[in-house]
Amino acid sequence: MLRVLLLLVVVGLGWAKGSTITLVPVFEALSLHGTDSDEVSDIGETLRATVMSRPMALTGAFPETLVEAVGSPHRVVTNTPNFKATESNLMVLCGIQITAEATPETLQIALDVSKLKIPEDVDLTSRQVLKLAILAVRRTLEAYQAGQQGKLRVAVTVSGTGDANDSLRDLAQVFTLGR
Repeated sequence: MLRVLLLLVVVGLGWAKGSTITLVPVFEALSLHGTDSDEVSDIGETLRATVMSRPMALTGAFPETLVEAVGSPHRVVTNTPNFKATESNLMVLCGIQITAEATPETLQIALDVSKLKIPEDVDLTSRQVLKLAILAVRRTLEAYQAGQQGKLRVAVTVSGTGDANDSLRDLAQVFTLGR
């Protein structure tokens, strides 16, 4: 009996230390390469790319975890053997890293483009990819903030640029979401 009671206490303590897992929508900038689709994007251009959401089960600090999930690998599920794309998330395909840190005043988001390289089969510019990535971040945070009280101030920066792509820094932006 003592063993059973001890086991229940240990298991109970393990559950108490567990994290909450939440199913949330995460928007991603997705390449449409390997498909017959073109999209009129929200960045005002017809592209072989789009911003779409997918459900993800996440645990950790919100909204930072949500933002970092925007850059997670994404293999599109298919019902045809003709679709060969092994990765569709443009941030992963192009080597863009994303980090987020919450301060008392602002959610700081950095897009690191130091390893940015557009694959040959992705017919997009670096600027288009970053615009789509920022849009994916914004939509993810809009969905999150819709259920929150108050406002969320967000600052997006572009880091890791060099002489050839320093103009990408002008895509940095600050916006406020919520009521």
